Amino acid sequence: MHFQQDAEGFIRLPRHLPAGTAVTITFSDGSTGEFTGRDLNAAYDRSLAEFRAGNNLDAKGFSRTPKARTNSGNRIEFVRVHPDMARGRA
Repeated sequence: MHFQQDAEGFIRLPRHLPAGTAVTITFSDGSTGEFTGRDLNAAYDRSLAEFRAGNNLDAKGFSRTPKARTNSGNRIEFVRVHPDMARGRA
């Protein structure tokens, strides 16, 4: 499986991948990196948690604001990636 990083540092990843899937990412600077589905799933989970925290949602994606505002809360499609993410750096 292959992904291309955009100019802002994100890839489109609308769902988790199987943990053992081999993934290649071509970064915006032209370099490439080899990762597993587990690495990208961890990046997805971090991005989802940041999105929910930034939009005043709880851990399950339910709104903590008055009902006048609507937001699905359970979906993100873009995940920030970098070459060192498989080495445990955030």
